[in-house]
Amino acid sequence: MFEALSDKLQRVFGKAGGKGRLSKSDIEAVLREIRIALLEADVNVNVVRSVVEEIKAELLGKEISGGLTPAQEVVKSVHEKLVELLGGKHEPLSFASSPPTVVMMVGLQGSGKTTTAAKLAYMLKNQGHAPLLVAADVYRPAAIDQLKVLGESIDVPVFHEKDTPVNITLKAVKQALSSGSDVVIIDTAGRLHIDEAMMQELEAIRDAVKPQEVLLVVDAMTGQEAVNVAKTFDERVGITGVILTKMDGDARGGAALSIKRVVGKPIKYVGVGEKIEMLEPFHPDRIANRILGMGDILTLIEKAQRAFDERKAAEMERRLMEGEFTLEDMREQLRALRKMGSIESIIDMLPGIPGLGGMKNMLKNVRIDEKEIAHMEAVINSMTPEERRNPSIINSSRKRRIAKGSGTSVQMVNRVLKQYQQMRKMMKGLKKGKKGKKKLMGLPFDFDVTRFMH
Repeated sequence: MFEALSDKLQRVFGKAGGKGRLSKSDIEAVLREIRIALLEADVNVNVVRSVVEEIKAELLGKEISGGLTPAQEVVKSVHEKLVELLGGKHEPLSFASSPPTVVMMVGLQGSGKTTTAAKLAYMLKNQGHAPLLVAADVYRPAAIDQLKVLGESIDVPVFHEKDTPVNITLKAVKQALSSGSDVVIIDTAGRLHIDEAMMQELEAIRDAVKPQEVLLVVDAMTGQEAVNVAKTFDERVGITGVILTKMDGDARGGAALSIKRVVGKPIKYVGVGEKIEMLEPFHPDRIANRILGMGDILTLIEKAQRAFDERKAAEMERRLMEGEFTLEDMREQLRALRKMGSIESIIDMLPGIPGLGGMKNMLKNVRIDEKEIAHMEAVINSMTPEERRNPSIINSSRKRRIAKGSGTSVQMVNRVLKQYQQMRKMMKGLKKGKKGKKKLMGLPFDFDVTRFMH
């Protein structure tokens, strides 16, 4: 996410050296590079022009704040402007004063609208809500079946009938009232392009159910086209927010940095992967931090908290403090790590500062083998309970049996055992140093990440 823009901006800041005042020529040179970086990120040209002028007005002849270098002063100004561009603050969903809250999902075909509807339902369910998914796309082949499969996978009911989209949504809201569902998420029909028939249908659904939220789902990889789509949908239907999908792909960031200023509507969520749990609230300040290489520790912590079962984590912490770390505990951490998403996404949230930043820079250009984690878990699963609790009994014949059972190799079994011993040694060190209470339940960073590098 924003990796290319981040790299370019960090190089730009390195050019703003020296102490004291920023000269006009210094500012012009740095702003020229910032302008190029933003344009290459596919940010709207009018947005780039206004943003660069605003940064210039702030910096021109400005005294450097105490303790700051010119580069840091430029970073500070750019960070503030990025936060503003991205929306200023996170805009949560607006809920009705009396249930059900109606959320209408709109967008073009292929943007990931149906999957995003299910992701939103999954998120809301985990927050204590009782969502109802509504299959109002009666045109696309298998659209209803897709939503039903997704609904079953997250144990969320899906309302569907053979009727017009308007009647389907009206009946769904009525069922929600009687069944106790407090959020109704309507998956509307899309097209490959904007047309009058689609817009008229969306307007009819909006007028019939009067949704609290009309969320436009757009593919971030379409860049400025996503901004144009947002403008058209807002003019016709009146959107309340945007969800950007495929932010984990090759999206350059232009859509995210342009939509709020061009359309005036906030980005509320971003899709960062294919898995059902990979929908994140959009926090402008955190995204600005990522763009400028400052990391996103808060989101990383939230991911870890969702990945770890609190009771299991508390029990694991107690066991670790008593020196009882076993391969079963290691397996729990592996599972939690996989729930948090790809290792690349975790590394992306590390700050680009001395310490953690060095680790991030070292790992940035390596290829991470995600299958390695799955293989490690398979090895542990192929052990007997006694072997997991007491690995010292694993001899050569047992290693061959474990390798065969896990579909791996004896070398892989040896690597898992070596990693386990390293982690166990580290846990003992934490215990001796009385640092164990540093919320071991929080982040599974006890792993040597370089184990998964190629």
